[in-house]
Amino acid sequence: MALDILAMAPLYQVPTISRIGQKTDPSKRPADSLKPLVPSKTKLTTIEAKRIMSVLDEAINKVELATLLSYVASNRGDVEGMLGEDIMRAVREHEDLCQVLLDNVKCLKEKERQLQEQDEAKEEGWLRDRRLSIELQKSSLPPLRQQIKDSTKNVLRLLLSNPQAASFLQMQTQGRSAEAQSLIDSLNELRGFLFEKLLTSPMEARDKAQFIQDISKQNSMNQQIIDTLENELTERMKDRQAEMEKENFVIQELKNHLHQVLKFSENSLLRTKQEAEKQQRADFRASQARVAKIQQEILQLQSQVFSLVMENREAEQALRKKKYKVETEIENWIQKYDTEMGEKQEEFEDLEAVHREEKITLEELKRKHQVLVEEFVQIREEQEINSKKRMEAEQEMVHMVRAATLIQAVWKGYLVRSLLRSRKKRGKGKAKDKEKGKEKGKGKK
Repeated sequence: MALDILAMAPLYQVPTISRIGQKTDPSKRPADSLKPLVPSKTKLTTIEAKRIMSVLDEAINKVELATLLSYVASNRGDVEGMLGEDIMRAVREHEDLCQVLLDNVKCLKEKERQLQEQDEAKEEGWLRDRRLSIELQKSSLPPLRQQIKDSTKNVLRLLLSNPQAASFLQMQTQGRSAEAQSLIDSLNELRGFLFEKLLTSPMEARDKAQFIQDISKQNSMNQQIIDTLENELTERMKDRQAEMEKENFVIQELKNHLHQVLKFSENSLLRTKQEAEKQQRADFRASQARVAKIQQEILQLQSQVFSLVMENREAEQALRKKKYKVETEIENWIQKYDTEMGEKQEEFEDLEAVHREEKITLEELKRKHQVLVEEFVQIREEQEINSKKRMEAEQEMVHMVRAATLIQAVWKGYLVRSLLRSRKKRGKGKAKDKEKGKEKGKGKK
């Protein structure tokens, strides 16, 4: 149905810049208070529901393509290289059919307007012929509309058979008019509602209806409470206004009283200022007497300071002499220390030279000892190898003796058995010769 409506849209409309709205995402969960309104499932499970959604998605996709046909017709030079000759040919045919329909509709409207204007002035026969021609022209519009529908379906079929061209055309969203964008937004919104409806089970639908009913009841109760509170607020506002008027009256009285108090306080301040000036003069005279007394005390203290400075200067001279004496002694001790340390340093250097020589000798002895140890280890290893070889030779000799003894015993046993077998064979041969001799004697007889 949407394609049939879009097929009748004129292609000469000026495009407006718009964007396709995002589809409703059912996976986003609201707050816990609206949990009954959210389906428990996030994906469609039944084949019928998936088919319904696929049909709706396909319809939205076709509507998005169909609403951009006017952009293709008005910008042939920009899109011809991407869409191909077949699609552009179909779009031109579709544009021609739409233009023919538009001209017929305009002509029909113009005739109807003229018929309404001349309805009273003309004769009835002429008006009847005019109405008949209008009806005939109206009857020619449905086949033209059907051709436009077929042309739209043909263009969509060509676009869907060329995914690259379809994706390129869908990217040209700036060429879609505001009315077409509003239709697509409405379809996307319908898709969201339908998706949510398909996800909702009958039990969830009952729970949702019950939840909405409870919310409505709660809303009505809240509205009643709000009305009651508004009435109480109105009454309280009236009481507050009366209280404010009373308080304003009291404030005015307090202002008058404050004005009187200010006048009284000014008089009191003037008297206090005069008394303070008198007290200041008396304090000034008393302070002058105290300043004179303090100056006398300062002179006495200065004389005491001078005497103390003289005493401390003599003590300082004595301490300076003592300090000089101590510094001289310290310098002598330092010189003595430097002399002794020089002698100790020379002795230390001699001992260090002897130590280095002894250390070199020790290193040579260590190297000789290491060589002797290595030779000793090598000799010991050779002795161990020789002892192992000797032990192995002895063990091999024991094995050979045992093997020889065993071979001799086996050979002796073999000889005894051979001798016994030969004896048995000789005994059997003698017995056979005796029997043959007896047989021959019998024959001669």
